[in-house]
Order: sequence, then C-alpha cells, then structure tokens
Amino acid sequence: MVADPVAGAAAAGRELVVLGDSFTANGFRWDAKAKECLRGPSSWPTQLSASMGVAGTEEFLDVSCSGASIDTGPGYTLSHEAIEADKIGAFGPETRLIALQFGLNDEWGASETTLWTSLLPCVFNLAEGCGLEAAEQGRITDYRGVSGARFAERMRAVVEYLRYFAPRARIVLVGYPELFPAGQDTACMNVLGVGQYVQPRGRAVVEYLDRIDAAQREAAGLLGIDFFDTRALTAGHGLCSADPWVNGALDPRADLIGLPFHPSAHGDAVVARALHERFGR
Repeated sequence: MVADPVAGAAAAGRELVVLGDSFTANGFRWDAKAKECLRGPSSWPTQLSASMGVAGTEEFLDVSCSGASIDTGPGYTLSHEAIEADKIGAFGPETRLIALQFGLNDEWGASETTLWTSLLPCVFNLAEGCGLEAAEQGRITDYRGVSGARFAERMRAVVEYLRYFAPRARIVLVGYPELFPAGQDTACMNVLGVGQYVQPRGRAVVEYLDRIDAAQREAAGLLGIDFFDTRALTAGHGLCSADPWVNGALDPRADLIGLPFHPSAHGDAVVARALHERFGR
C-alpha cells in the first residue's frame, strides 16, 4: 500500500511524472538495494520531456530506477517510487500524464526467481537450455503465474491512489520493446556486431516476455488506464534483428556501450516520439 500523502495532497502536481524500472531509466546498478538511481540522458522519459517542452523544469519528474519491480523488491518498487514522487508534490490537479513501466523484474507464480537471476541458470545455460521445463525446475521466473488479473491486482492500490490525487492525469502503462519475436523457441543476442550468442532452447524466456506483454495489456483494461504497445511499435527490431533498437553486447549497430538487453538511444527516441504523439500533445 502507498503511504498517506504528505506534500502531494496539497500540491498542484507536475505535468509529466514517470515511474519505472531500467527499461525506463536506462541506467544500471549492480546492487538492487543501492539508493542511487542512475538515469540515462537518452532514456525515453528524458526525450519525452523534451518533446513536451518540460525538460529541465519543475514540470517533469522521473523517479524510475533500475531493478525496480511492482512489489517484489529488494530494491525500489512501484509503491516506493510513488511515495518518493509524492514527497515532492508530483501528483495534483495539474498533473497531465503519468507513465508507468513495470513487471519484468518481479517474481511470478510459485517461483522466487526473477528474470535477472534467470540469466545464468537458464538463458546463458547451453548445457540444460532454457526450455519450458525451466520454470518448474526453478531456473526461470514462473511464466505460468503471469496473468492480467494478477498484474492488475499487484498494481491496483497505487493506480487508485494516482487516480485520486491526480484526477485529470492520463495514466499509461508502457509496455516493453521487442527483445525476441513472439512464440519462437530460440533466444539470442548480437555480439560485437559480427556474431550472435544463440540459446537454441530458449522458449521459456520468450514465453515469459509474451505473457508479460499480454498481462500488461489486460491489466490496463482491468484498471481503466491506457496501455502503450511498445512491442508492436518496435517489432522487427529485437536483439538479433538486422536493425536492432535494443543493445546486444558491444554491438555498434545499436549503442556500442549501451546497457545490454535494453533500448538503444534510437529505440528510446522512437518510443518517446510515439508517446508524445498519442499522449503528450
């Protein structure tokens, strides 16, 4: 639950408020418990704020943080970020747009595993692979527990809070970009721009991403908020595409030193531009 409002209840609110994880912040922390939240200069919130004319002003607030989850922890959660934003008067009658991007860093089903902790035992495990059986074996977060109803349940208290204290704002759940085409069995990433790492038995991670995408869409409907389909927007530009908009490992076709598995500056620009067209004018 979100704490009782302090400053936010009496504040006019910021025009644009963003809460999210590393796909939002596009900055990285090795320790999820660390207090600092690094945000990249080309992240989609930063580019969106420029398009809306609020960059560098008090009308824009981005409290996104790498490692953030809906409610799993151990780092920042949706509630924590909402509380931080509320303390400095982010939500009020003049708040115009609130964008949320969460879900990939959470535990689902009976699993105590997240996508981050699944990388070595599953995605990069060529010996055992990362097939559908990996969820039952505890080597990847349990995609079987992902549903729109559960997603909405975990977000509902914060969304109701935002709707109450920022009654005129559009609240948008922002989806994730395409990493792999839906339904395929392999997972891969470009390396150095000259080769690929391929996990031939990668259906579990693809299934997880597919179900997160579907759950976000359904949850937005259940919560009565907007859903922004980033995956459809970035289709054909995943990790092993000819024109990737997400970073591989030192792949010059995206951002050479960009955060792997995360959007490139161009990918974030595409998202920011589309968000502005739909919600920011």
